[in-house]
Amino acid sequence: MVEKYELTIVLDSKATAAKKKKVTETIEKIVALLKGKLGKVEDWGVKENGLYLFFPLEIEKSSVKMIATKVSQEDDIKKYLLIRKK
Repeated sequence: MVEKYELTIVLDSKATAAKKKKVTETIEKIVALLKGKLGKVEDWGVKENGLYLFFPLEIEKSSVKMIATKVSQEDDIKKYLLIRKK
């Protein structure tokens, strides 16, 4: 069953545009691989502890663990939060 999720990623506050693009493309590939849908990516800018990117997702419930695993393995990502949207 497809459900809606929200993925927020924190990069280093000094991340370049190229690094943001690379991370965004990586997330797009992971979601496509799992046959999910990616909504409009939002750049929330730099906050006190990093640069924030927001990804609205529609994925199978069974794919959530795989996304979390893949995201946690990315060296450029400092932190992430993946939640189910109600």
